[in-house]
Amino acid sequence: MSLEGNRTLEILSKAEKEGYGILAQACYDWGSVIGLVRAAERAKSPAILQLFPITLEYGGGEFLQFCLDKAHNASVPIAVHLDHATSAEHLELAIGLAEKRGIKFDSIMVDASHADTEDENIAIAVPYIKRCVAQGIATEVELGRLEGGEAGVRVITGEMLTDPDKAERFMRETGAHILAPCIGNRHGTYVSKPDLRWDILQDLHSRFKGRVTLCAHGTDFYSPKGVDWDIYGGEAYFRETIKNGSIKINVNSWVRDPYAEALSKNLASQPFPDAMEAATENFAANCEKFMKLFGSAGKA
Repeated sequence: MSLEGNRTLEILSKAEKEGYGILAQACYDWGSVIGLVRAAERAKSPAILQLFPITLEYGGGEFLQFCLDKAHNASVPIAVHLDHATSAEHLELAIGLAEKRGIKFDSIMVDASHADTEDENIAIAVPYIKRCVAQGIATEVELGRLEGGEAGVRVITGEMLTDPDKAERFMRETGAHILAPCIGNRHGTYVSKPDLRWDILQDLHSRFKGRVTLCAHGTDFYSPKGVDWDIYGGEAYFRETIKNGSIKINVNSWVRDPYAEALSKNLASQPFPDAMEAATENFAANCEKFMKLFGSAGKA
């Protein structure tokens, strides 16, 4: 099947041409899904609704169909993406839903970055990528290795920075469409300021501009121990990321944690529907902040 008209690729291609970033926000339940769609429509912004494999496993095809219905029926372009499908079990679940039931993600990250070598990464990823493409599903891969873990994603150790000289072969042989590089970023909680190698990102952008979209992972500069936005440079970090070609920007805890806190707090004093609405609006408001920061507001 052709990937012409693929939502994820169309959203990212337009963003790269016009120089703005796309919020790829992790969603966990129906309230967060509604919040993201509400924010995108209010900001007139394209967006990507992301699920982790553990969320897909929990909600099944019915929850994925709900996400697709909300995203694809929105008044602005919103794609649905599966982030960090690292195990055969999760990849079979996601691709199987497309093959057997016609319930299709717009894009899937086939993540074999846990492999010991680049060749092993390619060998693991290629059969799944071919099946995705046959269903019209775009794919994302990771070259190098980000340390850390979050939301049921396998914990990875042994950081490997992305080698731009190997990236051309890697993308050609995997046949993937989006590249997640390691430039010193990590998944989950940061405990100190990372040493980010912007030169790697700049090199990749110069090689792949207009052909392969880059994706920024590990952007949740948040820690319950007090590491916060200001310590990491916050807005400057995201602007640098977009300037250097990482158009798809994955966000998780910046929006998720205030949502969970708002729901918990409001349930103590409000009826469930009121508490849920307040939490959903909290999620939407924080998504909208990122859309404005990334420059995507008003682009849909």
